[in-house]
Amino acid sequence: METRVEQSESLTRSAFLLAFDLRKEKLTQREGLGYLLRAAALAELLLAGNLADEAGKARALTAPAAEPGTLRAVVWEQISTSPPRSWRRWVQKDNGKAVRLVRDELAAARLIGVERRRILLFPVERITPRRPYLSRRLAERVGRAIRGDRPVGRLDVDVRVLAALATAARLKTVAPTWRETRPLRDRIRQLSAPVEPIATALRKSVEAAAAASEGG
Repeated sequence: METRVEQSESLTRSAFLLAFDLRKEKLTQREGLGYLLRAAALAELLLAGNLADEAGKARALTAPAAEPGTLRAVVWEQISTSPPRSWRRWVQKDNGKAVRLVRDELAAARLIGVERRRILLFPVERITPRRPYLSRRLAERVGRAIRGDRPVGRLDVDVRVLAALATAARLKTVAPTWRETRPLRDRIRQLSAPVEPIATALRKSVEAAAAASEGG
């Protein structure tokens, strides 16, 4: 039976831990991590019934029971005080702040270490996992969800959603390669079903950022 992602971890915190490249002992794809974290927070709110999809836009319903200052609370506040806007806008908004918020949560929980120093007057931040086995287990579970043969409907929702978002974000630690993607398309579509508008918005945001980077 599939083991659930630890209940003490939110999807945002799990997504952050999933982004560690344990061989290099550092985060991968820092430039797109904020999009992934924002998408994870949106997914939490959608799955909990705090948000609804209304013609491709996020609409606020009921307030979540989220601690003030958490990414989930911040995202909810932004959406609930604004007119309905596209999921893509909410994935992209304040994505740098999203990384800092979740980083600080994990550092306070002593799940990651944050080392700050200066190199030639420029500030440098090194983030390392304090419990690498958590990232390893997450990667194993999410990898099985993406590539395994277990029916998608029998997967735990949190693992299923992490797999969908990690694939949309092209997260190198677990996402399928371009060669693997074609035979997995139907499974990826099934994984994404509970959060389809968010997964699509995340994929398009990452693709646009990559195109802009290549073009610049």
